[in-house]
Amino acid sequence: MNSSTICRIPDAQLQPWPSGQVQKAMLSGNRLHLQHGPINLVIKAIGDAKSVQHAYAFAAQRMEGMLQGLVDNLSLLRSPLYIIDNRRIDDATSQHMISTVRQYRDYFITPMAAVAGAVADEVLAAMKNVNGLDSVFVNNGGDIALHLEPGQKMNIGIVPSLSTAQLNASVEITSEDGICGIATSGWNGHSMSLGIADAVTVLAKNAAIADTVATLIANEVDCDAKCVDRARALDIDPDSDLGERLVTMNVGALQKQAIDNALDRGAKFTRTLIKEPELYGVFISLQGHSRTIGWPYEYKGIDK
Repeated sequence: MNSSTICRIPDAQLQPWPSGQVQKAMLSGNRLHLQHGPINLVIKAIGDAKSVQHAYAFAAQRMEGMLQGLVDNLSLLRSPLYIIDNRRIDDATSQHMISTVRQYRDYFITPMAAVAGAVADEVLAAMKNVNGLDSVFVNNGGDIALHLEPGQKMNIGIVPSLSTAQLNASVEITSEDGICGIATSGWNGHSMSLGIADAVTVLAKNAAIADTVATLIANEVDCDAKCVDRARALDIDPDSDLGERLVTMNVGALQKQAIDNALDRGAKFTRTLIKEPELYGVFISLQGHSRTIGWPYEYKGIDK
């Protein structure tokens, strides 16, 4: 599989979509497309035909009610963790988001940072235990949850910029690696960012962790340059969980020193996180330059 990653679902788009039916369609390559409001999944299961059919049925079943559960808890999911800590939340996807970002509560983060990855994880969990499958991936707008049976492997494409989403590298993942989630964040993706990274791709234990960490690192890839345009998040989206914080609107041509400073800042922050056993590799890209941290896998096209 060659799959670029883009960014998480914009949280502001969740609210208008509490009803309606899950849309289902088969795509080329025997892929399943599931869509409900802003949730847009492309799913591929490989195995014997009956097992794949059963797995797709479980995926569609798991999607029922998922968006409504997120909408019902949206105000809390946009809130800082200290507001949520003593609240009872029954929705499994919302719980997954909260438990994921709680691991990173030392930094500014809300559960919405994990939404796309958590949705992908939940759908994957409903599918992966079907007997007779070799591999499964759930691509949620670019955040990917994957499962590989022993002896299986998969090639994942890497994009240096979300604005073009053109692959320039790939990494081979095997079942022994423990990687079950890939996500990418950046200033020009579907969600707002505090930083200036063109793309931050994270390989992690699951998609929710990858989603969260990609957001955190992308926020840290930054520098003080006049060619960076910023605006308050609430002026763009009054419901944004970023509130008064300045988010990046445009990044002009940076001088090499500014690029190096921003990448070094992001890499330094990444090294404080990469010690955690849930993280396996990070690729940071900015205007044709990159850093790779904790990437012990076979790769092609990445300039380390």
